[in-house]
This record gives sequence, C-alpha cells and structure tokens, in this order.
Amino acid sequence: MQMRVLGGTGIKVSPYCFGAMNFGTWANTDGEEAGRIINAALDGGINFIDTADIYSSGESERIVGRAIKGRREDVVLATKFHNQMGDDVNRRGNSRRWIVRAVEDSLRRLDTDHIDIYQAHRPDPDTDIEETLSALTDLVRAGKIRAFGSSTFPAELIVEAQWTSERRGLERLRTEQPPYSILNRTIEAAVLPTTQRYGVGVLVWSPLAMGWLSGKYRNGVDMSTGRAKMAAQVFDPALPENARKMAAVEELAKIAADAGVSLTHLSMAFSIAHPGVTSAIIGPRTREQLDDLLAGADLVLDEETLDRIDEVVAPGTAISAGDTFYTPREISEKSLRRRPVATRSAA
Repeated sequence: MQMRVLGGTGIKVSPYCFGAMNFGTWANTDGEEAGRIINAALDGGINFIDTADIYSSGESERIVGRAIKGRREDVVLATKFHNQMGDDVNRRGNSRRWIVRAVEDSLRRLDTDHIDIYQAHRPDPDTDIEETLSALTDLVRAGKIRAFGSSTFPAELIVEAQWTSERRGLERLRTEQPPYSILNRTIEAAVLPTTQRYGVGVLVWSPLAMGWLSGKYRNGVDMSTGRAKMAAQVFDPALPENARKMAAVEELAKIAADAGVSLTHLSMAFSIAHPGVTSAIIGPRTREQLDDLLAGADLVLDEETLDRIDEVVAPGTAISAGDTFYTPREISEKSLRRRPVATRSAA
C-alpha cells in the first residue's frame, strides 16, 4: 500500500487502518482467530491498528496486544478513552483524573510501553478542553503516548482545541476520527476543511455505513432469518430514512457495476479519495471479509464515477441526519435552548 503521512506527525500509515471493534464479546469471540486476522492484515500491507478501551470492555485491546507481540515496532497503534469503564461515575470522560488512569489500563491490556495515537472518543462538555489537552501533553512528554487526537469532534471544537494549544503552549490534537461514507458526507462541509487548515490527520470510521454499503442488504433480501434478522432493526426498510438509503444503495450498485467493481470496493475507494482523508478504518470479523477488502485496496475511482456518486448523495450531505453520531447537548437538552418560563405565584 502507498503510505500516507498522518497529519503533521511524520508517522506514515496505510490508507486502510485495521479497526478491532469487532473482536471480543461484541462480535468475534475467538481470540486466536482474531489474532490470525490481525496478522494477516499486517502481512497484507496494513501497518495501522485502531481500538478503544470500551470495545468489549477492554477485551479488544487485550486481543490486539497479544496479536502484535513481536511485531509492535512495525505497528502504528491507536486506542481511545472517554466512555464509561466501570460503575464509578468518574471512570469516564476527558478529565485529567480519568485520562491518567485510563492510559495505564490501556497500556497494560495492550501489553506495550507506549501508544502511538491516543484519542478522546467523544467530546466531553463537562471538562474544559485545556484540562484534557494539558493531561495529554503530559503523557506525550512522559513518553506514554506519541501523539493524541479526537473522535467525532465537530469543527468548532477542533478549532477551539487548536487555539487553546497555541495560547497555552500545549501539544496539539494531531488526528480526528469522524464517521464518513458515501451515505454520510457531512464532514466534507466543515470538519475536513478545518482539519486540512490545521494539518490534522483524519482516519474515518464506518466507510461502509454500518454495513449498508457492504452489498449484503439490498431490495428483496429476506430479513427474517440469520444475521439479517438481527440487522433488520437497523435496516428496516419501513423506516423512511432507511427507504432512502436503500434507494441510494441500489443506484450506487449500478455505478459499481458500470465501473466493473463491487459495491464494497467502490465505497472503500470513495472513503480515501478525499484529499483531507488519511486513512479509512476497516472492521472485518472474518478472514474472508479481510481478503475481500484488501483485494480492492489499490482501486482509484475516476472523475466520471465520482461525479455519478455526487449525483446520488450530494457533497457535504447525509441520507439520514442520525448518521452524524454526535448531537451537542445544546440541541439535545431542552433546557439549553429555551428561556426559563417565569411562574406566577398564586394570590
């Protein structure tokens, strides 16, 4: 694979990043098989692995750590913190108190002495961004992490973080990990221009749109049996937004057929075609899925094909608003968008 520089870090990574979310109790529970799949990905040219503490309550990190033992120096290793990891209310978030504990837990599970890219899994409105950046800067200076980044941060928070680092003499966010696919192109409007402006590397997740672009779920597919039955809740065509997605998938399948490629390969090639995207996270559960993804790794889409995709889903838009995966509490909480109503006491 043709390596790309991750932001301004100088670290060179593959255009596909191996995502380990599907290893552990959440999906593939066979740790030995998972290890073989990870090593097959490394043998296939991928040098970038992404996981998180929350994935299967830490089991994903343990699986990755075992799999890369003896190959650690050849791997750019990324993990994430933020989500609840236990009953204590303070075992979560982006506070210094939690970060310094969470990184030690991840280092132990990964069986390594350093993490290459340590990421805040989501924004934390309860924590001042300077608090987070200061704690992460200390981890860089202590050698526990090499660089740090964010995941699913809106453009305005990326800018705030950059300004805070400059004014306080702190290390900068070097990466951002947003959702991005043909069906969800919202980051093209603000996030990608912002990351490009500040030289932030971008590794996108869900390039196959949670399975919509895998080619498995199409019009006429029986959703009443097997894995399709479990997926029916997500792919239920009776929901208006799902009906729109299904129609878009059918159009994209025609474009893929005309280009002589599979829908999966078309979708993955699209996800790394934007000049602001460094790497796209793949999450195969099986060796067969990995082999299929690797087979399309060198595909480059021509202008005509990209123009046809634009006609199906316009740049900067999404089929479903819910696919952004982050809603600021200024929108979700009524009390923050409504003036308090004065109550009149009884006479």
